[in-house]
Formats: sequence, C-alpha cells, structure tokens
Amino acid sequence: MAIEDRVRELAAEIQPPDESAAGEARKRHLELTKPPGSLGRLEELGARLAGMAGECPPPVPESPAVVVCAGDHGVLERGVSPWSQAVTAAMVRNFCNGGAAVNAIAKTVGARVSVLDVGVASELERHPLLRAAKVRPGTDDLSRTRAMGREEAARALMAGAGVAEELVESGGVDLLVTGDMGIGNTTPAAALISTFTGRPPEETTGRGTGVDDKTLKLKVNVVREALDLHTPDAEDPIGVLAQIGGLEHAAIVGVILTGAVYGIPVVLDGVVSNSAALVASALAPHSAGYVVTGHRSAEPGARISLEHLRLDPLLDLSMRLGEGTGGLLAVPLVQAAARTLGEMATLEEMGIG
Repeated sequence: MAIEDRVRELAAEIQPPDESAAGEARKRHLELTKPPGSLGRLEELGARLAGMAGECPPPVPESPAVVVCAGDHGVLERGVSPWSQAVTAAMVRNFCNGGAAVNAIAKTVGARVSVLDVGVASELERHPLLRAAKVRPGTDDLSRTRAMGREEAARALMAGAGVAEELVESGGVDLLVTGDMGIGNTTPAAALISTFTGRPPEETTGRGTGVDDKTLKLKVNVVREALDLHTPDAEDPIGVLAQIGGLEHAAIVGVILTGAVYGIPVVLDGVVSNSAALVASALAPHSAGYVVTGHRSAEPGARISLEHLRLDPLLDLSMRLGEGTGGLLAVPLVQAAARTLGEMATLEEMGIG
C-alpha cells in the first residue's frame, strides 16, 4: 500500500465527537453543586472531553505524554533565525538528558517525555527517550525548491502516528501533548498558516526565536517567496507539507490524527503545533474535535490558526518556546474538567432543590 494511502486511511478512521455525550455533560453541569456556569470555560472543556470519549462523565486522563517532534530546515540558509542548525541536535540531547524546560514542566504535571527524530540534520546517539525515524536529514530550502517529496512528507506523518499509537497501545497513554524542536521551524509554520487560512505572510509571520526588525522583514519576504513559488493548494494537504512544511510539522499531524482515532485529547502547544492542526483538519475535518488548545503562543500566526479552527486557548502566558511546554501546562486543566464532571455531587444527591 502506498504511504499516502495509509495517511488517507488513518484520516478516514476519525469519527466525529459524540454530541449526545457532550450534551449530557452540559446538562450534568446544571445539576452539580454550584451555580450554573460558575466553572466558566472549564465546563465547556468537560463537555468536549465527554464528546471525545463518547461518554459522560468522561474518563480523567491519568497518563499524559508529550511527543517532541524534531527536524531541521533548509530555509535556515536564508538567515531567518540567528541560531545555528546545530542547536536542534543539541536540544534533542538536552531533552533526552532531562535538562530542558519540557522536562521540568512534564515532571511538574506528571507527563512522560518522548522525543521523535524525523529530520534532525545531525546523527544522534541512541537513548531510551528517543524514537529514531529519520526520513531525511532536514528539509530543502522551501523558498527555492520543494521542502521535501510527497512520500517523505507522508512518511514523516506516519512516523508521528506510529509513536502516538505505540504510546497509547503499549504505554497506556490517554492524553497526548504535541511538542516541536527545529531551528527555523516557525518559517514553514507561517507558510502553512497562510496557505490554510488565506492570511498574508505579514500577518502570519512572527519573530520566532526573537529576531530583530530587519530579520523579521527578511522572514516575511522568505515566506512570501515560498508561497509565490509553489502556490500551494490547501485541498492537497500532503502536497502542501511537501512544498512548504517541515518534517516535524508532518509528524505532529500524525500525532493529532492518531489521538483523534483513539478518541483521546490532543493538547496543542504553540504556533508549530497550531499550523500542524490546520493540516490535520484539512485531511480530517473531525480531528479538530479532539484538539485542546493548551495556550495562546505569542506568535501572531497562533492566534490566526486558532481563530480559523474555532478553538480557544486555555492559557495565555506570552510563551513562545515550543517543545510542548505551553501544552503541558494545560494538562491539569484538562484533568480538572473531567474530574469535576465525574466526582462533584449533584444538587439532588445533596438534598438541595
């Protein structure tokens, strides 16, 4: 079977969330020992979790995991980031050794860390936390040629799907957080966001690692050049990934689709994850029903992506690190939304009428 056919089969497995269960959750919130609506947006999150699980109350996710997808980018040659490509591999080693922000925050919320190499330019040493599925050692410069081939994009997507499936099937994971690592990866993220939302590069392109005004202007022009060169077709998501995406973006798409297949929450991190969610939605519109937006990244493309997907972020901490850090911080909110539905007493049980 061709690898693109496998992607299509995966996308076709996703069922819409159970609106009956979601409606039951909304009704139950009216019966709990609190004023109606007093838990604010936590109530609607609980309803969405019930829809994902197909039952009310929904199960409380007790075994979260963050999947940090890593890859390098040929477009870095254009000067879109002041950081060198070697930093990607160095940070992957840091994740594996437990010294990064994602490790500290994952430990805080009780999540395991899994790192997926789908496209790091450097060779990496084996490590228990590292899944090696390198499709190629980084992409080509998307502003001058295709970032990768269609088959490569599909393989990277299925690599992400494979890790997610392994975590759920063998590891008992019941909540996935998407993470990313790749110096230069906010440039393809901006290009993807422009393609799927129709917004211009001036609006979707941000400062990434904190570039100055001159570099930001260059970055916007690079994204525009890529879009003019390829004229990507949003109706062909795999083709778009191949033209202007990143290997880690594709892998995150696979994580999102697999979480949706299993009916478990997928908590998005920042702008790279948001751009991948747009691709996932284009492949499987129902996948957005299983996505929870952990936080609002400081990157402008994040807001545009979430508005397009009609998703509200749970947190707004002006974060833009990536790695899955912002998504992880929202895990306790997801757990609380499920637990309040399942463990709060009702007014009837308390004898309050």
